[in-house]
Amino acid sequence: MPSLAQLATHISATLEGAPTKDLPVLGIATLVRAGKQEISFFANSLHSKELAKTQAAAVILASKDRRFCKVPMLVMDNPYLGYARAATLLNPPKPPPPGIHPTAWVSDDALLDVTVSIGPQAVIEAGVKLGREVVIGPGCVVGCDVEIGDECQLMANVTLCTGTRIGQRVIIHPGAVIGSDGFGNANDAGKWIKIPQLGGVLIADDVEIGANTTIDKGALEDTVIGKGVRLDNQIQIAHNVQIGEHTAIAGCVGIAGSVRIGRYCMIGGGVGISGHVELVDHVLVTGGSIVLQSIREQGAYSSGTPLEPSRRWRRNYHRFKHLDEMARRLQTVAQTLASSMKR
Repeated sequence: MPSLAQLATHISATLEGAPTKDLPVLGIATLVRAGKQEISFFANSLHSKELAKTQAAAVILASKDRRFCKVPMLVMDNPYLGYARAATLLNPPKPPPPGIHPTAWVSDDALLDVTVSIGPQAVIEAGVKLGREVVIGPGCVVGCDVEIGDECQLMANVTLCTGTRIGQRVIIHPGAVIGSDGFGNANDAGKWIKIPQLGGVLIADDVEIGANTTIDKGALEDTVIGKGVRLDNQIQIAHNVQIGEHTAIAGCVGIAGSVRIGRYCMIGGGVGISGHVELVDHVLVTGGSIVLQSIREQGAYSSGTPLEPSRRWRRNYHRFKHLDEMARRLQTVAQTLASSMKR
C-alpha cells in the first residue's frame, strides 16, 4: 500500500499537515466513513460539516477549502481528478489469468495472442484477431473478422458484429451491442425494403462504452467513435455517426443517423439529436434537450421546459398554441403606438 507521501506524488497534490508522511494508506472512503488509514475527498461545499468532522488520514481538496479541514490535506486544483487517480491506485484491476474456458467456442481461424483470456460460453468466430491481454467476458459473441487491440476488456454478454474494429485499452460494459445493422429502409408502395448496411464500426483507443449501449454499423462508410470518448449506459448511436475525441455522452441519449459531433463535447442525459446535424467542438447540451439543427458555435445549449405542476403546465401549453397569434397582435399594437407618437 502507498504511503501518504507516495499518494500525494501519484495524484500531483501537496501534502500538508501530516505528522508522518510514511503512514500507509489502506483505502478510500466517504468523509463520514473514512478511518485513520483511509483518505477521502472534498469537492462540494454542501459537505462542509462532514469535512470538519472527518477522521480520515487525509482529505483531497482545493486550496480554498483548507479552512474547513482539521486533518491532513492533499491539496490540488482539481480534487475530483485526485479522487479518480487515488481510487485507481488503491483499487487496481485484477484481470483473469490467460486461457480459454472449456465452455467457450473459438474458431480455428481466429488469431489470438497467448495472453488472451476468454470466459465461459463466449463465441469467437472465424477471422477474429485479438491483441495482447484482451479479456473476453462470459457469454460474449465476437463476430467474423472483428479486430480487437491490446488490453481491451469486454464484460459479460457483449456482442461485436462483423465489421467492427476496436482500438487499444477499450472497455465495453455488459450487454452492449456494437455493429448491428443500422435502421435503413426504403418504402416501396407502402412496404418497407431493407437496405443492406455495408459499413462497419471503428472505435479508437481508450474509449469506454456503457451497459446496453448500441452502436450501429454504417450504411456504406464506418460509424466512428473517436479516441477517449466516454459513453454511458443505454445510448443509441445510429449508422454513420461520427463522435470526436474525448466527448462524453450521458445515459439514454439517442443519436440519429449521420450526425457529426465534435471533440470535447458533453451531451447530457436523455438528449435526442436529429439526423444529419453537426455539433462543433466544445459544445455542451444540457439534459433532456432536443437538437434539431446544427450547432456551429461552441458553448452551452438547452431546450425544453422545466417541470411544473400539471395544472399550470396545461394552462401554459394552451397559451403556447396561441403564441403566433399573440405575437402578431403585439406587433400591431406596437406599430399603432409608434404611429401615434409621430403625430
